[in-house]
Amino acid sequence: MKHFVSGLAIAAALAAPAWAQDGETKVIGVSIPAATHGWAGGMNYFAQATVDRLEETYPQLDFVLATASDPAKQVNDIEDMVATRNIDALVVLPFESEPLTGPVQNVKASGAWITVVDRGLAVEGIEDLYVAGDNPGFGRVSGEFMASALPEGGKIVVLRGIPTTIDNERVEGFQAAIEGKNIEVLGMEHGDWNRDKSFTVMQDFLSKHPQIDAVWASDDDMAVGALGAIEAAGRDDIKFVLGGAGMKEMIKRTMDGDAMIPANVTYPPSMISTAIEITAVGLVSQAPVSGDFIIGSVLVTPENAENYYYPDSPF
Repeated sequence: MKHFVSGLAIAAALAAPAWAQDGETKVIGVSIPAATHGWAGGMNYFAQATVDRLEETYPQLDFVLATASDPAKQVNDIEDMVATRNIDALVVLPFESEPLTGPVQNVKASGAWITVVDRGLAVEGIEDLYVAGDNPGFGRVSGEFMASALPEGGKIVVLRGIPTTIDNERVEGFQAAIEGKNIEVLGMEHGDWNRDKSFTVMQDFLSKHPQIDAVWASDDDMAVGALGAIEAAGRDDIKFVLGGAGMKEMIKRTMDGDAMIPANVTYPPSMISTAIEITAVGLVSQAPVSGDFIIGSVLVTPENAENYYYPDSPF
């Protein structure tokens, strides 16, 4: 997996969380969405595993891990971490960008270190460390594949994720990649990274459009929902569905040469582990850890799918 950190961040990254002195315990709060879909399920698995491992590795650190099924619950969780545990650092993957921005700003104002994961906040500059996949790159790689797979152009529909900065970045990257490629976007609706909602959205697309050449579902759970709707409708005009994030079932289908799933784009849920670990290192040492840590997106094809297939993964 490719990792790259902003050169400016490295050059200027002389900041680190206030590190734990001998005999002093520091508290890291970890606030993430609940396992409402496959990618989030994998992310929850990696978060818990990382917390368990780091608690053994660093006895001077305590962790508070909370999962939320909606933004309001996540706000309450974070406020409770500050009020009852006086956290020294917060690792947060926002359920949605806008409603979490103010509460995270308040945590920052308390003096805590802020690590934001995956979904950026609505206001730039709040976080000390940002860990994410390359969302513009995810969209660009997806769009480039779409253009290459439809060399004569075609009609497509798009399923977007939950309204967040990362969804916007993916869509903007995708649109830039297909510009001038004679690809017509018939419709673009939010499937919210949820297979049930995406099934319904895809049913609506199918009822409105008698000819669809391909589907971009910017997440594998949405791709599963779209595939279910296509199969239920008995439509054979759709050449393929392009998802993303590397769900093992989808990678296996690509690896096996399934024409409906010819490719995938990586976006690992284990990035939460990276975020927690870097934050912990900052609290137990004087190592500079501020800046951006961006994990690149890779196109998965039948030729390289075996390298991205993890049969024992929860996702």
